[in-house]
Amino acid sequence: MTDGPRDEEEALAERKMRFLFALRSKGVTEARVLTAMERVDRGRFVRGLFADRSYEDMPLPIACGQTISQPSVVGLMTQALRIGPRDTVLEVGTGSGYQAAILSQLCRRVYTVDRHRRLVREAAAVFSALGLSNITAFAADGSFGLPDQGPFDRIIVTAAAEDPPGPLLAQLKIGGIMVVPVGQSDAVQRLIKVSRLEKGFDYEELRSVRFVPLVEGMGDD
Repeated sequence: MTDGPRDEEEALAERKMRFLFALRSKGVTEARVLTAMERVDRGRFVRGLFADRSYEDMPLPIACGQTISQPSVVGLMTQALRIGPRDTVLEVGTGSGYQAAILSQLCRRVYTVDRHRRLVREAAAVFSALGLSNITAFAADGSFGLPDQGPFDRIIVTAAAEDPPGPLLAQLKIGGIMVVPVGQSDAVQRLIKVSRLEKGFDYEELRSVRFVPLVEGMGDD
């Protein structure tokens, strides 16, 4: 006779092991980032029909026509930020809250903003349930950032803009890093790493990606 709960625990452990192996195979190699992604259960951020696919390295649909990003892309974007434990990070595009939860393991404070009030409410409820007290979520037009909370050491944008948004560049500290998908269509987008220098900005292309567009204004919900 098999031990049901033990079988479930072993199956979960195996899924997590495959999950981490997939991240490493896609280039997520920084130990702190891998540890953060091991700690944060992606399954807590995926609901409904797709919950059983939460450990697969693929984007999944969530409410309000948005997506939870592919874990390897979350890992690569997070790795590119080179987050320090004392950093304050702005995330534009809360979505499910998964990316913010990863960031919360690596820095002092995360501010996350989304134009969809429903997504902010649902993500904040998960943050509270997980005891992630260093995340503050706002319902606002993220294309303008959060000037009252800035400047920020790091900024991550999880929706594609035509160009790195000026208001966000202005809220990045000197020496800070922003990672943002850039492209006019979902067919041609590049992930850009922007470093703010004493005079101007340095831009580095990282890889091809596909994100929902960065939209100005508030959502209907």
